[in-house]
Amino acid sequence: MGTMVIEIAAFLVAIVGWVLVSSTLPTDYWKVSSNDGTVITTATFWCNLWKICVTDSTGVSNCKDFPSMLALDGYIQVCRGLMISAVCLGFFATACALVGMKCTKIGGSDQLKARIAGFSGLQYFIAGLCSLTACSLYAHRIMSEFFDPMFVDQKYELGAALFIGWSGSALCILGGIVFLMSLFDGFNKRRYVYSTSTYVSSPEKTQNHSTNIRRPPTEYSTTSKNFDKNAYV
Repeated sequence: MGTMVIEIAAFLVAIVGWVLVSSTLPTDYWKVSSNDGTVITTATFWCNLWKICVTDSTGVSNCKDFPSMLALDGYIQVCRGLMISAVCLGFFATACALVGMKCTKIGGSDQLKARIAGFSGLQYFIAGLCSLTACSLYAHRIMSEFFDPMFVDQKYELGAALFIGWSGSALCILGGIVFLMSLFDGFNKRRYVYSTSTYVSSPEKTQNHSTNIRRPPTEYSTTSKNFDKNAYV
């Protein structure tokens, strides 16, 4: 019962993390233009993985999609691939977790369900690492440009999407670790059952072996034989 409750809690945590990671991918504010050193702000620039936008003082926004994928910076392409991989892995991990959890009626034996749950935990863990790497790489580029005194273009600050992605990544990693522990628990139970069955069957084997041993016929002493012959003489 306790293991079942832990699995349900881990599943909810991982699902929340996967939803946060999925919502990070289309979120607009990955980076926002910095107002450091400016007194009057006439426009605000902000970007994500797919487009760059500008919002004027009246609140009107104009966006422009990135024209070519091959002309993009390398870090944006890497972040795109990692985030899409994290979303796909989280989807398959959710499907495997529904099959491998003990509270469901599908999946087969307990050992098989433990393996499926462990596989889903591995997928959640890798998805969290992919999202964490993507957000950290994007944030590192923003910070390196912001603190570079030789960089004269528009400087940006960390957007809200990065913090959402970091939170979702942490939840996915935490839920994946719990599901991986259920896999090790299944292996330990299998070893315990095997050792117990071996220990129980060994006395039976020795008993059957002892019963199958043919004992030699009982030999009587010569005095008893002579007594039997001369009993009625």
